[in-house]
Amino acid sequence: MKLFSLALFAALSATSFGKSYPVTGNTVNCRSGPGTSYAVKKSYKKGQSVSISCQTSGTSVSGNNIWDKTSDGCYVADHYVKTGVNGYVTTKCGGSSGGGGSSGSYCKKINTAGVNLVAQWEGFVASPKPDPIGLPTVGYGHLCQKKGCAEVKYKFPLSKTTAKQLLSDDLPKYTKCLAGYLNSKVKLNDNQLAALTSWTFNVGCGNVKTSTLVKRLNKGESPNTVAGQELPKWRMAGGRVMQGLVNRRKAEIKLFKTASSKQAYPKCQ
Repeated sequence: MKLFSLALFAALSATSFGKSYPVTGNTVNCRSGPGTSYAVKKSYKKGQSVSISCQTSGTSVSGNNIWDKTSDGCYVADHYVKTGVNGYVTTKCGGSSGGGGSSGSYCKKINTAGVNLVAQWEGFVASPKPDPIGLPTVGYGHLCQKKGCAEVKYKFPLSKTTAKQLLSDDLPKYTKCLAGYLNSKVKLNDNQLAALTSWTFNVGCGNVKTSTLVKRLNKGESPNTVAGQELPKWRMAGGRVMQGLVNRRKAEIKLFKTASSKQAYPKCQ
């Protein structure tokens, strides 16, 4: 996703707010939040015009992680809306992230336990194919950004070794966005940061940004209490409870509550 300069973004925001754009997909779902795990509120037909009130980041769809909030109060993947621009065309929903306390000195890479947890629950796929909700993936949960996952530098079919390397390439992006939403009140050890990175990798940065989990951590609540109460709520996909997600959340909580003396956020030891 190419980012616009601040000046261009401001210009677009001033001229595009409330403008209508045509839907390009045959039947496009508009959801209660910016991600494919949120409930479907309504659907739009191909060619139908939608008015965008604001935009935010969420689950990536075909390489585009922007979601458009329509005048109906629900979110549709920007990939299916013809705005004519490869980026934001109006203001971001909710303004700032509400966190942003990271100084950049947190651990950029999660520990081995975290990498292994993600690999276990994502499952190994040697060559690109659709995941349970129809999104093309490869390796251990790598969401394809281009046709045939052309952006992947490793040869297909992947071995488990090269798939782990691809996963290690992908994970820092999710740790970074997670860290960007947390403030300096939050103190996490390496197991806690790894568990939350696994969750972020699974549900997407946009969902993490607006989550009650992050809000509670930023208020200074006990991390173990917050994780134990909030992570189990993230068990839905495609509008239904998935046992695999229930089990994954349990594994993440177990890792989160595993004691460690190594600090990982806000500073890496």
